Amino acid sequence: MREPTTVAASDYFQSYSVVGLLAVVGVLFVAVAFGAGRLLRPVVPTPEKLLTYECGVDPVGEGWAHTQVRYYVYAFLYVIFAVDSIFLFPWATVFAAPGYGATTLVEMFIFLGFLAVGLLYAYKKGVLTWT
Repeated sequence: MREPTTVAASDYFQSYSVVGLLAVVGVLFVAVAFGAGRLLRPVVPTPEKLLTYECGVDPVGEGWAHTQVRYYVYAFLYVIFAVDSIFLFPWATVFAAPGYGATTLVEMFIFLGFLAVGLLYAYKKGVLTWT
């Protein structure tokens, strides 16, 4: 008579062997595709191909470029408000649950108040004016 734990363990590891085999086949498929591409592509280096190329602009002058801080501030404000908007969805599900309505409503208005103060601060500092 077989032990039930042995059968369960072998089935358990068999499912992992299928996943492992699939991972190996995937890695081999990618390796073969890259190898075939390397063998079949033409290799003709020219000075134009060896130039650094960025967005259609030929590299002229120094490699140092100044970027205005306001672009970073816009990106930072976007990230702040995008991340904060993620909190609205769990709040909506908790707000719908019985017994949590008033508490979550007050918490959300406090949260939105902090966001409004931050947005007002950015507006007062002139961050949101595009010049």
